[in-house]
Amino acid sequence: MQKFCLLWITLFLNIVNIQAQDYELGKVTIAELQEKMHPADSSAPAAILFKKAKTVFVYNDKTGFSTVHTYQFKIKIYKKEGLKWADQKVHYYVGYQNLNEDLLSFSNAATYNLENGRVEKTKLESQGTFKKKINEYWNEKTIILPNVKVGSVIEYKYVLKSEYIGKFPDFDFQYSIPLNYFEYKTEFPEFYIYKTLLVGRSPIEENSKMVSGSQNFSNEYGQSQIMTYKQIDGFYSGKNIPALKEEPFVNNIENYRGSIRHELERVRMPNQPVKDFALTWEGVASSIFKENHFGKELDKKSYFLEDVRKCLANVESQTDRMNTIFKFVQNKMNWTEKNGYFTEKGVEKAYRDQTGNVAEINFILINMLNVAGIKVDPVLVSTIENGVPIYPTQTGFNYVIAAVEIDGQQILLDASRKYTSPGILPLNVLNWKGRLIKSDGISKQIDLIPVKSSRESVTITAVLSGDGKIDGKARISRTDYEAYKFRTQESNKNEENYIEKLEQRLGDLKISDYLITNKVSNLSDPIMETFSFETNNFVENIAGKLYISPMLFFTSSKNPFIQEQRQMGIYFGYPKQEKYLMNLEIPQGYIVEALPAPARFSLEDKSITVMLNVLNDGNKIQFTFSKDINNTIFAADYYDALKTLFQKVIACQNEKIVLKKI
Repeated sequence: MQKFCLLWITLFLNIVNIQAQDYELGKVTIAELQEKMHPADSSAPAAILFKKAKTVFVYNDKTGFSTVHTYQFKIKIYKKEGLKWADQKVHYYVGYQNLNEDLLSFSNAATYNLENGRVEKTKLESQGTFKKKINEYWNEKTIILPNVKVGSVIEYKYVLKSEYIGKFPDFDFQYSIPLNYFEYKTEFPEFYIYKTLLVGRSPIEENSKMVSGSQNFSNEYGQSQIMTYKQIDGFYSGKNIPALKEEPFVNNIENYRGSIRHELERVRMPNQPVKDFALTWEGVASSIFKENHFGKELDKKSYFLEDVRKCLANVESQTDRMNTIFKFVQNKMNWTEKNGYFTEKGVEKAYRDQTGNVAEINFILINMLNVAGIKVDPVLVSTIENGVPIYPTQTGFNYVIAAVEIDGQQILLDASRKYTSPGILPLNVLNWKGRLIKSDGISKQIDLIPVKSSRESVTITAVLSGDGKIDGKARISRTDYEAYKFRTQESNKNEENYIEKLEQRLGDLKISDYLITNKVSNLSDPIMETFSFETNNFVENIAGKLYISPMLFFTSSKNPFIQEQRQMGIYFGYPKQEKYLMNLEIPQGYIVEALPAPARFSLEDKSITVMLNVLNDGNKIQFTFSKDINNTIFAADYYDALKTLFQKVIACQNEKIVLKKI
């Protein structure tokens, strides 16, 4: 019995030791290399066995405090698709004006394989590391780990050194593959207070404590010095984090990725006044306006006064003045495809060059509208790809637009793109809320999502012959954001190629007499497409009866929501109405035997409503379908209801009109 107990104690200690080693680089086990699939996700092509990170402060007498971020990864490859994890890329910032560039270095990179029952390690050589410049702000370093194959375990470490302490790189703990374990340690001197934001749905452990800290450094005379202080040590950890997988109708997957974010909130250095950073939105607005590349640029007007005078000659109403100035700036200026709410070369040079970033173009617009006597303010925005700023922050914004007020109505403007119009913004700007700011520090949150529904309306008049051929005419009208989306996607395409693809998309029709209006002009008006068509593809003849899809080539056949569960919210972009009116003349010698049943579906709160109706009068059949999506984003909790609703709609659309011979 004693030997039995000793055996179990030995086994227990060995297990504890193995578990501790699992979270250290260089400790790869045979069991890890033999594992064929992830125990919790058999579909995973790879898994992160652990991710560890630590953020600490270091002190230099010349530059003061800076940060060192250390990251360690250990990854298991299960399938061929997982081999891409052997290539690791890290971006780092080099675009500071008053700070030295960030520095990044890789180390401890190696691949482990099981060869003849033994663990074989292949180290990364220097030729496996690459560096390139992304743009004037960002560099990238890449490592390509050697000898990686299905079954391998790879690991690496990198260190990021930065003098910028305002915001740290996000610590992500959720990826497109599962993550078994993570831990993140932080050591913040008491002089710096950071906001901590936890993003994602996975539960994590966290705690913090106050301890003693110190820094050794050399003063300007080369003498060794020591600084002592209190510091806040933080610790975050989590286990069994599921993969974050792509889902349809998602605005930005980064809004849902599990991560830990830190942004500087307050500095309280000894014998100095406390300095607050972005504690309130008013503070953010005030600090941004004080920047030379923002507030001062909104005061410059002399360079365009003569052009404004010419533009507004005999233009009286404020609405007409707004439209005139907007078109002038939109036509004159060309976007450099750079975002930002600060100018780069300044509005005067941008105006002369007729090119600028988003801030320069929209500041020119704001300045001209001000001169025209129109009430206008800048609005800070975070674009969809930049994420959602949840708390007061400067770094959360990356874009600026204009907000005009005429007769108590607010109109949002962005003149940087060629197909926008007053009230119609680029699609990636429709990201929840913006922050309208004024020079006196006052700010307020405003909705970026439009209230008015954009419409796509289709009218078809068709004649059916006894052999199943359909000849008809179609008219498609698109308004507001539906028109804007069409223009951005199709306006630069050759019309002949577009018609060919349209024929294919609508089920191999033969289209003739195609006409489109307002494609690149009259941007506030609907786009209208009209064409004639003929087809033999939407009628089935079974035992002498004709079966017709009532919506013809606009019939939906697949539910976009096919997953069992949903992790992320469902994003539709903007309120939208789809409406279809089909008028069908049936052939002589036939009568209606069966029609689809009228139907009406909606979510409980009426945020989505769907209506189908069909009427028969002699040899005429009229079918109507409408779908109204009144909300732009739905929480994941709505997923089952949405999935069921869309499935019902598809089922109704696929019911057939049945004709039989008299």
